[in-house]
Amino acid sequence: MNAPSTRKPAIDLRRYRFVRAAVGVWMTGVIGFAFLRDIPSLEILEHTARNLYFHVPMWFTMMAAVIVAAYHSARYLATDDPVRDVRAEQAARVGFVFGLLGILTGIVWARFTWYVGQGIWWNFDPRQTMVAVFLLIYGAYFTLRSSIDEPTRRARVAAVYNLFAAATMPFLTYVVPRQMPSLHPGAEGSPAFSETDLAPVMRPIFYAAIIGFIVLFWVIYTQRVRTALLEEELEENPL
Repeated sequence: MNAPSTRKPAIDLRRYRFVRAAVGVWMTGVIGFAFLRDIPSLEILEHTARNLYFHVPMWFTMMAAVIVAAYHSARYLATDDPVRDVRAEQAARVGFVFGLLGILTGIVWARFTWYVGQGIWWNFDPRQTMVAVFLLIYGAYFTLRSSIDEPTRRARVAAVYNLFAAATMPFLTYVVPRQMPSLHPGAEGSPAFSETDLAPVMRPIFYAAIIGFIVLFWVIYTQRVRTALLEEELEENPL
């Protein structure tokens, strides 16, 4: 096993600042087009279909963040490098927030389309329910971390659990919901990204939103890693 690394990773500040500025411009354009560009009147969804530019990309971003966190957890178990533990934790935190935003935008969207006039906010739709279960499993990662004081043991236990939580993601967010009837596109008998829910004119903005949100995750994640490492350095070497 390799010796733990004590060297802080170099951060390319010029690249970070360039990407941060670029994603700011990119997302401004995405949001502007999302609200201002005309879209066809889709059945049931009508103009609430614009939420597709936010709700679905947030799920893709959460999935990307979970993969990043799992990668760094696996690297921590292989190297005992504490920086990998920091990266895994921060990727998981940002990904969890995107997951919460994804489920909240979905709840509001369903309330004013599928359940309009019924006063229903939650109807145990298979995909909603499975995603909620996944977020509960993933959220336990942070509770587990806070319950262990010894840093090395905390990092190793958290890394193992993080890999387990990540392994449940494809089954709970994709495989299981596709096997059950659901109002969500992509479920049994309801193809995803068809012209009934994603008109061709909407696709460029939709794909641009996916790219923008994932890069936004990278910007926030990188900033949180830098902050966490600086806080650790200050704790070890107080001014």
